[in-house]
Amino acid sequence: MKPQTMRDVFKRHRWRLLLATLLLFTTMLAGVGLLGLSGGFLTAAALAGALGMGSTFNFFSPSAGIRALTMARIVSRYFEKLVGHDATLRIARDLRVWFFQRALPLAPARLGSSRTGELLARLITDIGEVDGLMVRAISPLLALAGIALATVLAAGLIYWPAAVLLLLLALLVGIGVPVFAVRRGDAVEAKRAQQRASLRTLAFEGLEGVADLTALDARDDWTLRVDAAAQQLARSDQRRRRRLIGGNVLHSSIAGLGLLAMLWLALSAFQAGQVQAAFAATLVFLTVALLEVAAGSGIAWQALQSARVAGKRLRQIVDQPPAVQEPAQPHTVPECAVAVTFEQVVFAWPGETRRLLDGVDLQLVPGDRIAIRGDSGCGKTTLSALLLRLWDPQQGSVRFGGVDLREFAQDQWYRQIAWLPQGAPVFAGSIAENLRLGDPQASDAALWDVLAQVRLGDWAQQQGGLEAWVGENGATMSAGQARRLALARALLRNAPIMVLDEPTEGLDVDTAHALLVDLAAAVGQRSLLMITHDRLPEGVVQREYRLQQGRLDLQ
Repeated sequence: MKPQTMRDVFKRHRWRLLLATLLLFTTMLAGVGLLGLSGGFLTAAALAGALGMGSTFNFFSPSAGIRALTMARIVSRYFEKLVGHDATLRIARDLRVWFFQRALPLAPARLGSSRTGELLARLITDIGEVDGLMVRAISPLLALAGIALATVLAAGLIYWPAAVLLLLLALLVGIGVPVFAVRRGDAVEAKRAQQRASLRTLAFEGLEGVADLTALDARDDWTLRVDAAAQQLARSDQRRRRRLIGGNVLHSSIAGLGLLAMLWLALSAFQAGQVQAAFAATLVFLTVALLEVAAGSGIAWQALQSARVAGKRLRQIVDQPPAVQEPAQPHTVPECAVAVTFEQVVFAWPGETRRLLDGVDLQLVPGDRIAIRGDSGCGKTTLSALLLRLWDPQQGSVRFGGVDLREFAQDQWYRQIAWLPQGAPVFAGSIAENLRLGDPQASDAALWDVLAQVRLGDWAQQQGGLEAWVGENGATMSAGQARRLALARALLRNAPIMVLDEPTEGLDVDTAHALLVDLAAAVGQRSLLMITHDRLPEGVVQREYRLQQGRLDLQ
């Protein structure tokens, strides 16, 4: 299936966007028509009174038209806001879903090189710029183009030189002035977006690491870095506002000259008997209305540039090629328990020449419990990453039941594995919500059982039961308790293969050994691949290997 693009998200809401644009055009048209008609009507009424022709002057038709245009403007304005905001909120929702759907398959391999704050900036700020692309930029510019055309046509029906002047003014204030005001805008907006992302990243990382910064007496230095980033962004915002103000000044200057030119043209045509007084006044008021409508074009052009830059930043993330590819014709994953085999596996991180794994052979048969030990950075976690198929080996293969993992659909393969990574998170929520990430259908009894297996049953009772709140990142728990809760979540997952990366990290020796003995019983008939630095109690695993210089040696 072809991946969804950002354009597809907007196409899904095209009818709402089209309706919002038409309603905006109607609102603008009613406003321009109202000003032109009322101006002509007041001029004709004044002349009729001055010339003593009040008894024959038609008050009713123009006044009815003014009331109709007023009501149309009110109604269309209301529904334009209603439909426009509805479409924007729907697009904002779908853009976030689109971003997650495209970005999550890149984790952790591709997204690992991006800072969390940077990703948050793209997810929040950049999507916020893109979701209003139509309502804040394209729709106003399209409506303005339609109004300019309608105004020029109306002026052409009255006096064609006036139509030429209006066309020139429309081009100058609708395109020329905004382009002058936002010149080199893409580069400026890209720099501003990066500054905004840097500020958000610094603020986020400062909040996340406030305990360490306090312990290192580095909070003041970090605060200065945040302030410097904020001031840099503020200066960029000021320059952006100055460009917009400069465009407004230029717009006002052209508008003043244009209005004087139209006034002279209308009076000249009236004096020459080519245009009636009421129509001459209508031309002047049409000019005023067009210039007023075009005053917002600079903001629309600026919003268009911001959205383009933000869209490019989002695509820089989601358009990265995934570390692993889905097979065109996925092979069915065996339902029965079969062996996992590493055959002459070679792997080096992209851009590096050192092989972390250099011809590794390993077999994990159903019910096997094996441990991989070795120094930090020797490739133990890389071995589990290949089993999880976060990466594919450069040479050799990892097979399940004799079939290369590259032949399986990724989501089908992931269902075969329960994984406890080194940095397994505890999510903001209750104990039960965290556990049910492993098995959404698990009963309360199953949750209590697995808590007992990891020696958290008494703690959960003291906290108030399964619905007790664990806080952001497990703020109410010790590091060891958070580790055991994550282990319970992995145990709860009904998968034939368990991969545990440092399962006892953060636990004291006695608790860790007791937990490992219980773990051996809890695993049951499942296969277990454990990555650890620690010495293991007797009976926890059946075989231990040491990984060094890219090779596995049986201990």
